[in-house]
Amino acid sequence: METGSVPAAAPSPASLVVVDPGGSRERVPVAPLPFTIGRQPGAGLILRDSRVSRTHARIFAEGEAYVLEDCGSRHGTFVNGKRIERHTLKNSDRIDFGAPDSYHLIFALDGVELKRLMAQVGAAEMAPPPGVGGGLAKLRAILELARTLQSSFTIDEVLTSVVDTALAITGAERGFLLLRAGGKSLEIKVARHAKGHHLRESDLRVPREVIHRALENRRELLSMNFDPLGEGDTMPRNSVADLELRSVICVPLVRIRAGHGDTTSVLSTGNETAGVLYMDSRIAAADLAGGNRELLQTLAIEASTVLENARLLEEEEARSQLEEELRVARNIQQSLLPGSLPDEGWLRASGSSVASYQVGGDYYDVTRVTHSCWAAVVADVSGKGVASALLASLLQGALLTASDTPEALTRRIGRLNRFLLSRTGGEKYATVFFSLIHESGRMVYINAAHPPPIVVRSAGGRAELAANAMPVGMMEDAEYPTAEERLLPGDKVVIYSDGVTEAQNTEGEFFGRGRLRDAIAGAASGDCAVLHAAIQKAVADYTEGAAQSDDITVVVLEFPGGGPPTV
Repeated sequence: METGSVPAAAPSPASLVVVDPGGSRERVPVAPLPFTIGRQPGAGLILRDSRVSRTHARIFAEGEAYVLEDCGSRHGTFVNGKRIERHTLKNSDRIDFGAPDSYHLIFALDGVELKRLMAQVGAAEMAPPPGVGGGLAKLRAILELARTLQSSFTIDEVLTSVVDTALAITGAERGFLLLRAGGKSLEIKVARHAKGHHLRESDLRVPREVIHRALENRRELLSMNFDPLGEGDTMPRNSVADLELRSVICVPLVRIRAGHGDTTSVLSTGNETAGVLYMDSRIAAADLAGGNRELLQTLAIEASTVLENARLLEEEEARSQLEEELRVARNIQQSLLPGSLPDEGWLRASGSSVASYQVGGDYYDVTRVTHSCWAAVVADVSGKGVASALLASLLQGALLTASDTPEALTRRIGRLNRFLLSRTGGEKYATVFFSLIHESGRMVYINAAHPPPIVVRSAGGRAELAANAMPVGMMEDAEYPTAEERLLPGDKVVIYSDGVTEAQNTEGEFFGRGRLRDAIAGAASGDCAVLHAAIQKAVADYTEGAAQSDDITVVVLEFPGGGPPTV
């Protein structure tokens, strides 16, 4: 009889705790393998930092182990402070990417603390201590906890199993898991009896402020004794006789801080506790002998890890929801841009706006005013996010129609300035370049603090249309005079937002006006589409896919000429 080959052992499930430069954390499963890390879209973990290489590192399986390998990155991959080319990962290893203020990762193997706990119980089973809570009962309880951790989809079920296991370890009669709810408030999350049934909140007769005080002045494990003769706020509301308690145990649930190697350390200050596991007994004293104290402390770490994982999951769900909202907003923003631009006749145009990672506030349009006049506008609202995108949409509505007279242009921008100022109080403003191009070649414009457009002369040379007014929405009494430029047949006008000159490469250096001029000079003889494409390519080649903090908007106008001269 033929037998199939035995499959290679696979490593246990693992995750990366991703800590961004601002300190926010999220948990990412290391799957599927091989698992790539870098800036490149499609990586298992995308890190939006220009100092991280496109494919910076990868994690793959080697037997039952996970191996981290650097992929020839520019700044290197570090594990626990040492640069590596290849490293077999251990639980709680810290991974960095060559910049102290960049992302860092913590490698986490699932259930490590639980395995350690079970090993300790196995040792205790070889020589079980006398009294309540023998090794066999404890082992059964922890095996049940292991099954719950593997199969449960709810945090309530897991925490209930944690409390039941703690009661089995100590032999206490009642267990309560209380979590912080802000300030000095503690809320009961789980209330269980050693016989396996739920308790009411009122069954916790010890005042919560007493438990909270023990939590604030905590030790790793605290046995509480009440003084029936105590006075003031150190005395519980009921006497020991009323409470009928023989022993009380409080175990703080601490927030986990990943360390190096296989160790896990915990934060030591009272305000860094997530809650408390409280147990009491009215008949027999709780058993803290024979290694039970260490088992209980390790169980508390496991419970704390469950709570931390739940918190990270909530943060990840909130982040995903925000990402979805931003994606919808980006799509709406892109849909507001013109679907087509004139590609024949006496004025032609080519343009684009590449959104940054977040929703930006750039807007552009080229619209016909009359048969002999076109309007072209590029605007950039200050700041990022949905508020800026909404204001950009408002600008579109305000500037969608225009008159072909300079006086009407001045009045329109002035009204827009006062409207924005009244709505935002000066907290949001926009730079705007608005122009009217006549068939004769006369170009009337207002540059409200926008980057100066570049006029590319057909005969050679160039000119810049400098700012001649304040941004809109900043000062109530700002004036918006018009200026004029004469376009000759074959001239082109490059209008852009500051996202072009401030585009950054992987070293954090700006593209700059010099490189923009060079890109324009290299394609000056082409039409508007060729010149627009050359600028786009120059920026893309320079940034090498690095995440940008601002939208990149470019509009190129081309004046083939042929219109009647202005009298």
